Amino acid sequence: MTLRASYTLLAPLYDAVVGPALQRIRARSLERLPRDGQARILLNGVGTGLDLPLLPATHRYTALDLTRAMLCKALPRSGKLDLGWVQGDSQRLPFRDGAFDHVLLHLILAIVPDTRAALREAARVVRPGGRLFVLDKFLRRGERAWLRRLLNPLMRRIATRTDVVFEDALAGVAGLRVIADEPALAGGWFRMITLEKTAGQDFEESSGSSSSRRGQVSQTMPPSSSTATAASIKYHINPVIAPTLQVADAQLRL
Repeated sequence: MTLRASYTLLAPLYDAVVGPALQRIRARSLERLPRDGQARILLNGVGTGLDLPLLPATHRYTALDLTRAMLCKALPRSGKLDLGWVQGDSQRLPFRDGAFDHVLLHLILAIVPDTRAALREAARVVRPGGRLFVLDKFLRRGERAWLRRLLNPLMRRIATRTDVVFEDALAGVAGLRVIADEPALAGGWFRMITLEKTAGQDFEESSGSSSSRRGQVSQTMPPSSSTATAASIKYHINPVIAPTLQVADAQLRL
């Protein structure tokens, strides 16, 4: 089962399963965001929008998720936030380099098939000096965790990976330094990690060109008002077949 298919099925149940269990650490993690100014922040893997009611209203947000069903659940939670919506892949972000001041990565790096690619893409779209705020479950190098490793072949097909070693992913991404790394839940399996982008990045030739990295990403930009509904998610733009389309004041690079 693909990630898109599994989370389409999980969308109606996600809040009940994940919401109460992670509410406190979610709120604690979001306290790391700046409280003033007007930063451009990417909510990378916004899911059903459980973070949205807890976000500072001063900033300008872009919410991205792979699954239309999750975005439909998130829309009613947008409130009065300055918020744009994009349906796309965290492993191939449809944004120009340095488009954001910060990126929020809540429960996404351990879900995507390629954690390193998702972390590299998140780093690419942040300006030098910007920060990546990570909340997720990670094993540490050398940690046995035999049950989590044993469950991983099944769990990764349904919802999430349980064998991700963050240090291994970080080792493959240049220009990031760890500002903070602290346990959040489950004996340190869940961690809050703050990263800072120290410099611009040169991508390996194998990653392909700027346009090929973004691939066939479907972008969604419904209205940002609190009256937006699921029906608003209807603008699908293929960056390969529509390269000249301009999105006003956008971070998208088609």
